[in-house]
Amino acid sequence: MANTMILNDEEVEDTEESASISKYSISSYGADYTVDGLVKRIEKGDIYIPQFQRGYVWNIVKASRLIESLLLGLPVPEVFFSRELETNKLLVIDGQQRLRTIQYFYNGIFMPDGKAFKLHGVQEEFEELTYESLEEEDRRRLDDSIIHATIVRQELPSDDDSSIYHIFERLNTGGVLLEPQEIRASIYHGEFNDLLIELNANEKWREIYGKTDDRMKDQENILRFFALYYNYEKYEKPMQEFLNKYMRRNKHLKIQSKTQLEYIFTKSIDIIYQCLGKEAFKPKKKLNAAVFDAVMVGAAKRLEKGELCDLEALKEKYESLLNEGVFISATSRGGTASADRVRNRITMAVKAFKDIK
Repeated sequence: MANTMILNDEEVEDTEESASISKYSISSYGADYTVDGLVKRIEKGDIYIPQFQRGYVWNIVKASRLIESLLLGLPVPEVFFSRELETNKLLVIDGQQRLRTIQYFYNGIFMPDGKAFKLHGVQEEFEELTYESLEEEDRRRLDDSIIHATIVRQELPSDDDSSIYHIFERLNTGGVLLEPQEIRASIYHGEFNDLLIELNANEKWREIYGKTDDRMKDQENILRFFALYYNYEKYEKPMQEFLNKYMRRNKHLKIQSKTQLEYIFTKSIDIIYQCLGKEAFKPKKKLNAAVFDAVMVGAAKRLEKGELCDLEALKEKYESLLNEGVFISATSRGGTASADRVRNRITMAVKAFKDIK
């Protein structure tokens, strides 16, 4: 029987905004899955396990202990799924390490080292055994072992699934708290996320940003550019929710196409790099996300009118912006993601660049 709960969402934006509170009605219900049934669903893609850059983190002993617990009939922690509205697939919110361990054992390979998955650090009767070398009775017991799952679905608001982001944020226990873009990459996986990964490898962008950020902040900046380029006049804080909504709406590139997004990002970052080089968006040595979004959107809006040839004028306008009091306030002090400051700094950049030849 479904349980209904209200989730209060308190989110601090960019570490400088006050909390934004939303309310959701969430239904949840329990389900019991056999171990072999879970493996089959994972292999078919009916259960989607998010891929993080840091990936699977268990060692062979910890993984073996989970399998041993199942073989001995001991209880193991439940897993937590959300049901995707459009595909009806199950997204793993909590439990990816356990599910990957079971999948690896059944497939016979411990993927972190590519070696045969032989149990280590377990009772003597199971030591060095693989799935295939288990006694038939033990293999059957493992196959029929039950893992309990809680499955959640957002009931209200009914026109989106935004609560899943916040549930994921609070319940995932991978050992290191996930950054917002890591969560987005998991729950809004699709063609748009694939494009962000592709654009993040852009040579000019890498020269400016530096080495790839393993917490995906560089990808988040690209997402931020797109979301503000198309919607900055309608922007409302918090920024994280604004980005969530844009990525969710365009997860399959049905609003803006891959061609559109690829073109505008590449043209904009190229012209900025030609003009400013590696120091672009860095008024104080580090890349400033607020300067980045304003300057990138300003450049992109100017490029809508055609080629930009006067790089010296672009550089002068850029340096003038960085010395403008209102722009400094909107990009370097507390509350840079407030609605007024976001709109003001982007409007200033758009205006500054619009008449450059």
